[in-house]
Amino acid sequence: MRRVTREEVRSREEYEKTREAFRRSVLEQKDRRRIHVGEHLTFLFENHDTVLYQIQEMIRAEGIHGEAEIRHEMDTYNELLGDKGELGCVLLVEIPDPAKRPELLARWKGLPETLFIGTRSGDRVPAVFDTRQVGGDRISSVQYLKFRLGDRVPVTIGCSHPDIATETTLSPEQAATLCGDLL
Repeated sequence: MRRVTREEVRSREEYEKTREAFRRSVLEQKDRRRIHVGEHLTFLFENHDTVLYQIQEMIRAEGIHGEAEIRHEMDTYNELLGDKGELGCVLLVEIPDPAKRPELLARWKGLPETLFIGTRSGDRVPAVFDTRQVGGDRISSVQYLKFRLGDRVPVTIGCSHPDIATETTLSPEQAATLCGDLL
């Protein structure tokens, strides 16, 4: 996946001129890349444009001007992208009830190790997750994952955790979008 380069990142003033059109384009892309799995899991698969959008929005929202700060945002968000044959995504663990959230995040500490993408050939490709996001007693409600698929075609995404085991079949559009990212 092509990384965002410094030349592509615009100043706040330049970005404002094209923000609305770019935002609409990225939101359309995110619709194809957002996959709900069961009641609590949402996977958002990233690409070059979604990452560029996040960088630009952080610069805009935080008033970032300095070169070091811009490069920090680029490094942080470019980490979300997979390499060739690899899909990168953000997993949102959605627990609407704030009273239940701490208990479930603690109980689901091993969740990242139970996530997978099912392929057309019948393989289950496990998630590779960022261990910096698992604390001593619970997981973070936002996880950064990668799936090393190589040239295998994704057809499902799922979770085998005993509390929330489920699997979702990708729509043809979602599968095609993810296959395009693998190239």
